[in-house]
Amino acid sequence: MQTKLTELLNIKYPIIQAPMFLVSNIAMVTEAMKAGIAGCIPALNYRTLDELRVAIKALKTAKVEGGSFGFNLIVNKSNVKYKDQLEVLCDEGCDFIITSLGSPEETIKQAHAAGIKVFCDVTDLRFAKKVEQLGADAAIAVNNEAGGHRGNLSPEELTRLLDKELSIPVISAGGVGCKADIEKMLGYGAAGVSVGSPFIASVEAGVTDEYKQACVDYGAKDIIMTERISGTPCTVINTPYVQKIGTKATWIESVLNKSKTLKKWVKMIRFSIGMKATEKAAKKATYKTVWVAGPSIEHTKAIRPVQEIIQYLTA
Repeated sequence: MQTKLTELLNIKYPIIQAPMFLVSNIAMVTEAMKAGIAGCIPALNYRTLDELRVAIKALKTAKVEGGSFGFNLIVNKSNVKYKDQLEVLCDEGCDFIITSLGSPEETIKQAHAAGIKVFCDVTDLRFAKKVEQLGADAAIAVNNEAGGHRGNLSPEELTRLLDKELSIPVISAGGVGCKADIEKMLGYGAAGVSVGSPFIASVEAGVTDEYKQACVDYGAKDIIMTERISGTPCTVINTPYVQKIGTKATWIESVLNKSKTLKKWVKMIRFSIGMKATEKAAKKATYKTVWVAGPSIEHTKAIRPVQEIIQYLTA
């Protein structure tokens, strides 16, 4: 399994443990590094910059040969913490940054000056070409089987397209739940894979046992799209509560979204409300169960330690 991604990050297997809001934590990434893959945490998982600094230092201490760690940055205007988070990451140091939902130009410039690699989430060729021109070290091809905010193209179509058109490595994100899936993505031309949902049901994940068990009990057929979290379509488990509240934006949000002036503010408000609801469901047992996950939970049959999940993906 030696690929361009294993060379870039000096890891044993071409796998990134995907950054998941509220789920990813120091313990998960530490175990990921021990097992020979890269781990990533959303910077937004930390409420303060001091907490982010503490996390970086802990991961630098925990890092072992064959493992790697990074952080995910939301780089659009809805994340008012973005610039300060980027500054902390560059000051303290990490192996890589994954950018999402916006232009990575400033991140690439500052991160490269600090010796940090930058991988950029993309869902189509147009944006992939842009990030390549900006100097991204790799493109993360978010396909239509990814959990959370997903793309529109199938894993095969998007991976083959980007591999053909780009000169930088392509990392396939979405649709990986077992070793055969990894081999399939590498066969499409991917240099590696980003795997998220299978790690929700890990012992180390920072969410409730109810959330973890839901990833065991539900499967691919139970994953649906909702606009009720961030304003952008997002995949969730189709729990009774999700069925009750519906998956479409409210009528007033739909009207306001048509205004160029107000659209940004509506999305920011929806994002804030949605994130709070998701956090409540992830952190404590509640009937308001809005659990984000992707169809790769189909392969999740038990709550297991991170290292056992990685062994299942690689052995």
